[in-house]
Amino acid sequence: MAQLGFLINSAQCSGCKACELACKDVHNFEIGPRARRVREVCGGGWSIDEKTGVAKPQGVFTYSVSFSCGHCMNPACVEACPTGAHHKDEETGLVLIDQDQCIACGSCVEACPYGAPQLVEAKSVTEKCDMCAELRSWGEEPACVAICPQRALKIGDIVELRAEFGDCADVAPLPSSAETAPNVVIVAHRNAKTNEGDVRILSLGQ
Repeated sequence: MAQLGFLINSAQCSGCKACELACKDVHNFEIGPRARRVREVCGGGWSIDEKTGVAKPQGVFTYSVSFSCGHCMNPACVEACPTGAHHKDEETGLVLIDQDQCIACGSCVEACPYGAPQLVEAKSVTEKCDMCAELRSWGEEPACVAICPQRALKIGDIVELRAEFGDCADVAPLPSSAETAPNVVIVAHRNAKTNEGDVRILSLGQ
């Protein structure tokens, strides 16, 4: 089984959120649900020059991380789903939702540490990233990948992506990858932190 995954190049991401909007458009989401979220992170502080009394920025940084579903090896949503609607696709390794079996109970939403499943109350179902299965069937890229002006997103066989870009999957403010083993590779921004530490989250896309 080939395992598809995402390359997330935080070093190139400008935080423009075009990927968020494209994903929202494809899913026809109204206000609220977002299957892809761009998290903005900043940190640092100020120091006072003792001679002049002027405040100067010190250690100031900012970066963005775009994330949807990690299509994890140990998906918490699959384990939590009471009907079996959430499942790993045998051909692609993607975590998918059988809408006919979904009862919109929200168990997957509570279980996923990445906030990937989105409860769509108007439809009484849960939806999430499927790497734009319909677009891929037409030979096109997922909407988020295609629209990114910085080309900061890419999909492919996770083994090949890791061979080319490394195996980093832990960048603040994302949760530890040890819990669910997401199939993502993150090219970290030069200022990226491996844990939250002294960072302030500007936007979680809630």
